[in-house]
Amino acid sequence: MHAAPRRHPARFIPALVAAAGLLTACGGGATSSKADQPAAKVTVTPAAGNKSAKLGSAISVRADGGKLTSVEVKDDKGGKVTGRLAGDGTSWTSDGKVGPGTTYTVRTKAKSTQGKESSSTSVFTTEQADKVNKLTNTPGGGQTVGTGMPISILFDHPIAKDRRAEIEKALKVTTQPKVTGAWGWVKDYSGKDRIDWRPKDYWPTGTKVSVNGALSGIDSGAEGGWFARDYNFGFSIGADHKAVIDVPSHTLTMYENGKNVGTITGSAGSPQDPTRGGVHTVRSKNAAETMDSATIGHGSEWMLDSKWVTHLTASGTFLHSAPWNKSIGVVNNSHGCFGMTTSDAKKAYDFLTIGSTVEVKNTSNPNKTDVGNGLEVWQESWPQWQQRSALHR
Repeated sequence: MHAAPRRHPARFIPALVAAAGLLTACGGGATSSKADQPAAKVTVTPAAGNKSAKLGSAISVRADGGKLTSVEVKDDKGGKVTGRLAGDGTSWTSDGKVGPGTTYTVRTKAKSTQGKESSSTSVFTTEQADKVNKLTNTPGGGQTVGTGMPISILFDHPIAKDRRAEIEKALKVTTQPKVTGAWGWVKDYSGKDRIDWRPKDYWPTGTKVSVNGALSGIDSGAEGGWFARDYNFGFSIGADHKAVIDVPSHTLTMYENGKNVGTITGSAGSPQDPTRGGVHTVRSKNAAETMDSATIGHGSEWMLDSKWVTHLTASGTFLHSAPWNKSIGVVNNSHGCFGMTTSDAKKAYDFLTIGSTVEVKNTSNPNKTDVGNGLEVWQESWPQWQQRSALHR
């Protein structure tokens, strides 16, 4: 009699285990939602909470484990800080540098590599500057000026030579239509540092000009200090009005769009004080002014009231009425100005706008007017002017 075969239950165990595994997988217990996934790590530099962030650096934002989808930066005056997002979306850098004594708020949005979205806000404040540099721009924002007008920026404090290239790069000129021009460093008649932008040739009438100075956070040197803000302004170019003075013939001829629209007579500088030659730019005008001899080195010789005064150089080359002169149009007997009858001085005054040019021809004065003695950018040739740029050295 044979014994019944023995069963081995252990043979069924693998199948049971496999079934259990199958049930676990189908149940979805191992999956996780986006809420459980890590967000992209966003780092802002300077760091949040910093109360005295160092000057001279840009604001940077970086996302690790994802990409930035939005970066918005504003200062405590409500100004927007522009910047550029890297091609791969992982970093953003401000166009300019942080300014002194300013609080910045940085708001970011990011998306992780798994698709999780997040947002954050970071606030920091920069250190104060021992000295702040400011500037005065000519022409003023919104003005309409003549076809010879340069852009002139006068600084409150000196600009170190090794800082000029960076400052020049931060100044952008945009024109419509496009006009070729260049910046040049100038010593103003006041002794202050100045940078001017002049077109290669005279401006076309109707040109719209925009100047953007991303200067905030740039160090102008130990004597000058830091720039605390950006400067942006714009202006327009008006009618093409020019004048030409021919010294020997005692005449001033007015031209509109190159066409002769009238000639008036006057008296230029005497042989002892000949009128400065070259192309001058009208820098300012006064309807009435007192001519003081002391301002041009003649002591207390005269104090005369004049009308319709058009200023060319800062040192005192003017067009003006000279009712005291009984030889107008006959003898050149002034101290360097071009004197006219009151009615003719008004004609010149009304015709020439700020930024118009006045060319003085055939003078015996051999001295070249310094560029900083007014807005005298046309005293130099285009190649000469280009050498004034800090970027050409």
